[in-house]
Amino acid sequence: MEIKKVFNNNVVLTENDQQQEMVVMGKGLAFQKKAGQPIDLDKVEKKFVLEDQGLSDKLADLLVETPEEYLELAYRILDYAKSQLSYKIDEYLYVALTDHLHFAVSRQKEGIELKNPLVWEIRKYYKEEFRVALKALDIIEEETGVRFPEDEAGLIALHLLNSQLTGENMDAAVQVTKMVNNILNIVKYHFDMNLDENSINYERFLTHLRFFAMRFVRKEKEQESNTDEFLFEQVKKKYEQAYLCSEKIAKYIAKKYKWTISNDEKIYLTLHIHRVTNRQEWNNK
Repeated sequence: MEIKKVFNNNVVLTENDQQQEMVVMGKGLAFQKKAGQPIDLDKVEKKFVLEDQGLSDKLADLLVETPEEYLELAYRILDYAKSQLSYKIDEYLYVALTDHLHFAVSRQKEGIELKNPLVWEIRKYYKEEFRVALKALDIIEEETGVRFPEDEAGLIALHLLNSQLTGENMDAAVQVTKMVNNILNIVKYHFDMNLDENSINYERFLTHLRFFAMRFVRKEKEQESNTDEFLFEQVKKKYEQAYLCSEKIAKYIAKKYKWTISNDEKIYLTLHIHRVTNRQEWNNK
């Protein structure tokens, strides 16, 4: 078994006997190694096959700034999810969930707790995904020592539901696509920039917008929530341009779809917009 690509000192890409790409993890597995060299099988601790041939590049980009411990954590959660859910789990969740977990644990350690305005709906409409996500909270605590509230289980459940987004009818898919495209255009024109569609931050933002649009299509409006006004004002002040952009989006949604979005949703939009535009601005410089 040879190294096809080195992600970092502990994670490499290789191929199995069926010529399928496979991620292999182990402490010091790739230390001072390069592509073409053999893998020390005694150091292999975990491995999983990638059926999507384009996924390895996204995983490589992610692991530049994300500790591989979060990939292992995502692997363990998704392994459990596969044993509990009746549908196929999208392989991209290895990337999306790894990124989400790193961000979530980091902000939790900094004392930043975000409320999930959809947790009531998620618990009600997606019972199996929410049950799996609650187990994921136990796994996260076991591995990191961080205990999340149920709001975080709702966010993890949404990632699992991403595997089912293609199951909607064509009319719903068209409506979702139009709404997402129009919101992205608002962001592009507000900041006068083209967004990097290959970046992790863009993928994260796109996923959030898809769920946002799907809630409208399925008429799953959020329940009334008690917005943390202090957090709202802090986000509004700290990310001024991103917040102004979220207000433009809120006005568009209200005018086009007669849907008033909450301050909780504006917080999430603002954070996503800041991340995708701030990183893009930094890369351009």
